[in-house]
Amino acid sequence: MELTFYEAYLNREGFIHVAGVDEAGRGPLAGPVVAAAVILPVGYFHPEIRDSKQLNRKKREVLYQIIHQEAVAVGVGVVEPSIIDRVNVLKATLMAMSEAVYGLEVKPDYLLVDGNIRIPCPLPQKAIVKGDRLSISIAAASIVAKVSRDWIMEIYDRQYPHYLFGRHKGYGTKEHWEAIEKYGLCKIHRRSFCQKGADELPKLPFE
Repeated sequence: MELTFYEAYLNREGFIHVAGVDEAGRGPLAGPVVAAAVILPVGYFHPEIRDSKQLNRKKREVLYQIIHQEAVAVGVGVVEPSIIDRVNVLKATLMAMSEAVYGLEVKPDYLLVDGNIRIPCPLPQKAIVKGDRLSISIAAASIVAKVSRDWIMEIYDRQYPHYLFGRHKGYGTKEHWEAIEKYGLCKIHRRSFCQKGADELPKLPFE
């Protein structure tokens, strides 16, 4: 299937502003969930835009700039760890996706959403499993979401250097777990994702 199949079909059906929606950061132990929504011009194609997981960091950041320059509109939504702990990561992801859609400067006619769940939004939409590999708009959104979240985690890396967030971006690597055992949890850790009893772990002295 061509990466532009869904967009081309919807364009023929009269939907001009089709937004792809995807997220980054559902699985990490720390940091926010970040979602993006991207509306590309009708008929748009770029041979290098694909699922962000298939691209290295340098290529993602180049494409991030291209997408912002060439897209009709780009929206980003961020939901912080405290909310993830309160409502669960699925609801937090849907919140971030909705925020990204409502952040678009151009109202979309239709949404293509990565995954198997529609987002809480009255716009017509289709959820597509592995949509970041089947839709160019979702692929573009996956790149924007991933790069945006990585940059956020690099800011946190400077605030909490003990955890090396710039290297693992909050995921549960061996060095991250070791840092948690040594220093406890900081403000951006998702307590619901960490080991049982995490709330009793010592906090860093500067918090």
